[in-house]
Amino acid sequence: MNRIIIQGIQFDDKSSYQKGPKLAPPLIREALYCGSANMYTENLVSIENAKIDDKGDFEISEYFDIEKITKDHLDSGAKVLTLGGDHSITFPIIKAHSQKYPKLDILHIDAHSDLYDDFEGDKYSHACPFARIMENGFAVKLVQVGIRTLNSHQAQQADKFNVEIHQMKNLDLTQIPKFKNPLYISLDMDGFDPAYAPGVSHHEPGGLTSRQVIDLIQSIDTEIIGADIVEYNPNRDFQNMTAFLAAKMMKEILGKMM
Repeated sequence: MNRIIIQGIQFDDKSSYQKGPKLAPPLIREALYCGSANMYTENLVSIENAKIDDKGDFEISEYFDIEKITKDHLDSGAKVLTLGGDHSITFPIIKAHSQKYPKLDILHIDAHSDLYDDFEGDKYSHACPFARIMENGFAVKLVQVGIRTLNSHQAQQADKFNVEIHQMKNLDLTQIPKFKNPLYISLDMDGFDPAYAPGVSHHEPGGLTSRQVIDLIQSIDTEIIGADIVEYNPNRDFQNMTAFLAAKMMKEILGKMM
């Protein structure tokens, strides 16, 4: 079984609306290990496992240091699960993965497509990572689930890059495709309805339930080679609800990666 490295990327300089996601990684871990729940996934996989190596949190000042840190971890032969951070971190992380996995599929769970060519003058904004990923050819297939904020520009970008979007307004999770290539999961916590995840910068009603996302991840039958959990903003949380949901998702994704 592959080793899995956990890395916390404390970076939210590319957030467009509210800062806060850089505070998230240690709080997700705190929720996971506080004793409220056990360390087993719903499918009876224990994440208390010598193959999981938590490298702790990295304060980021230079954006592309994220790529270097991720590449160092991948070069050790491990898979990498990242706790973010705003969604801009996914581009340098995928850039590092693309060298190891030239054929990669991505499952992106989010309220937003994050396909802007640039946002407020920044091509690396948290609203842009999937435009950068697709224009560089770093993913063969990008499937987005939970989207409920499309505008005409992002719809054109989706067409241009052949992105498969499953919008909330007509969501049928049975229609999510089977992935053929190694799979990377990018989970934005605002993909959940704010009722489940109030601790996000962008409250976008009409989202996914926690059960829907867990079922989606459990249904994947291809190898998951990496993942990130991003955009948890502790400044907006209520009774640590979002931290505990992020910790649950971390556990379930680790179980699938193993």
